Amino acid sequence: MAPRILLARHGQTAWSLSGKHTGRTDVPLLEEGRRGAKLLGERLHRAPLDGLAGVEVRTSPLVRARETCELAGFGDRATEWDTLMEWDYGAYEGMTPAEIQAVRPGWLIWRDGVPEGESLAEVAARADEVVDWARSADRDVLVFAHGHILRSIGARWLGLPLSFAARIRLNPTSLSVLGWAYGEPAIESWNDLGHLAG
Repeated sequence: MAPRILLARHGQTAWSLSGKHTGRTDVPLLEEGRRGAKLLGERLHRAPLDGLAGVEVRTSPLVRARETCELAGFGDRATEWDTLMEWDYGAYEGMTPAEIQAVRPGWLIWRDGVPEGESLAEVAARADEVVDWARSADRDVLVFAHGHILRSIGARWLGLPLSFAARIRLNPTSLSVLGWAYGEPAIESWNDLGHLAG
């Protein structure tokens, strides 16, 4: 069996709701985020996934991802992994895209990066580490993490440059699956929010 990676983005926080870049700031889930995490867990525990027995689970150590993992029912199976932490946004931490554009017109994180934070190359290297780990054995993996690092993992799973991540949007509490098609890395599903409909 070719291994797949299931990507769960953390639930809604006050900063994700307002569009603030939330890198290493430990922002807790809103009630809406906690509700979404429980609904995600219900989905992962019913057919066809049935609780993902045998799947290796890892989570970012940041509270918004860790709490999503716990509320989804995987806390006792998950290993915290710093590699899954969100992009270190440096000087742009806590700023919205509009605020950044006001001081740096035309800015795009996937092209221009951030001052005083992680470089594009550093983020790509972390994403590659996750991809290599996911492909290292004949078992699926489930990760709980953050929007930009998960988008980076998506791009690198496909063997594409990090800039491709600009084209694959990812909402809070979404579920995505990266797998294979005819022997090539493929997106099986992306930004799936069906579980939030109840």
